[in-house]
Amino acid sequence: MSGPTLERGINTFKEQIDAPVAAFFNSCVHCGMCAEACLFYTETRNPAFTPIHKLEPLRRIWKSEYTLWGRLVSALGLGKKVDEDLLAKWEPLVYDSCTMCGRCSMVCPVGNDIAYMIRKVREGMAASGHAPPDLIGATKRAVTIGSPMGVRLPALQAQIRHAEKETGLKIPVDVEGADYLCTLSSMEIMNFPEYISAIARIFEHAGVSWTLSSVGFEATNSGIQIGVSEIAAELVGRVVKAAEKLKVKAVISPECGHAYMALRWEGPNLIGRPYGFKVLHILELLDELRKEGQLRTSGKESQRLTYHDPCQVSRRGGVVEQPRNLLNMVAEDFVEMPEAGTMNWCCGAGGGVSTNERADELRLKAFNRKKAQLDTVQAEGIVSACSNCRIHLEDGLEKYHMDIPVLSLTETIAEHLVDKAPAGEGSS
Repeated sequence: MSGPTLERGINTFKEQIDAPVAAFFNSCVHCGMCAEACLFYTETRNPAFTPIHKLEPLRRIWKSEYTLWGRLVSALGLGKKVDEDLLAKWEPLVYDSCTMCGRCSMVCPVGNDIAYMIRKVREGMAASGHAPPDLIGATKRAVTIGSPMGVRLPALQAQIRHAEKETGLKIPVDVEGADYLCTLSSMEIMNFPEYISAIARIFEHAGVSWTLSSVGFEATNSGIQIGVSEIAAELVGRVVKAAEKLKVKAVISPECGHAYMALRWEGPNLIGRPYGFKVLHILELLDELRKEGQLRTSGKESQRLTYHDPCQVSRRGGVVEQPRNLLNMVAEDFVEMPEAGTMNWCCGAGGGVSTNERADELRLKAFNRKKAQLDTVQAEGIVSACSNCRIHLEDGLEKYHMDIPVLSLTETIAEHLVDKAPAGEGSS
């Protein structure tokens, strides 16, 4: 693949203009409703952060190449061009002030999927060389090392040994014929290794056949975040290859929003064929085990808990009821945030924003929206199911001096396990 250039970027932009994109640009009524759905706009009131405005490079190329009036204006040399200056100006808008959370798409009165188009814009930006250095570095590490954080197999093996010592359980690795292949994110391996112990305890409790892979353990996908489909396909392909080699029935996405989106919803299109296995988020599997009576818990968290819906898991992934079913098993005082579920506000760190140090000040400013939600419900603890959200929630709470713990739903379930229920007996 050739290196990034303006010409390559322009050609890539052109390739991204499919029927939905053309229809979306044609139908936009410039109402501005998407602005009020974006936390980067609501917390700054900067009109540049209006979601539809962030699509300008793609819109210009669509107009000049695919509309009669645009072609005429371009032929006369009067059209607005897409050049290095424009792309340099727009790069922070596309990468720093958008998590591709999809909330703007939910409120568009004509049904335009703006998050879908941002994904397309990033393809052109990356191809032209206009992407954040930190995200470029993470993507290179994902390709060459296998992890955006540079996590190698020995680091995972060290955490496995620690989990085995802590739980007294054997963590299965490369077990052929297991029902489930569990993937991990780098952040779970390095920042939240308790997750490995938690799933080991849960699966032992439920009698689940599972394994990790020594070659396809990383679920996060920097290719999607930066906007390079070839890299995204390569990273998905590693997990697919591992799953097929081990002959598993399903691949389990960890507590990571974009990993779930990449594996389940974008993956088959990226690799150009359907999977021979199912993909489930860990919460989907846990809820299935709950329904089948394979999870038995005792006691409940007494503090007032609320749930932060990760955008890619709930709004764009459809996993909304499952976490609430699970929370009802372990939370005595659960309260919903305003606009919860599919309309929940993003934490502000997804889509590669947390990887991009340049965006730190802006994402913490945008956290004001989450702070307002938490102030409304007076929560004493926040539960979530995305390690990326978890880290940013902790950063934001520290920034605004809010002494509220952030909990993993999977880990919380594991902490409340009791002896497995007798055959035919349901969960408590």
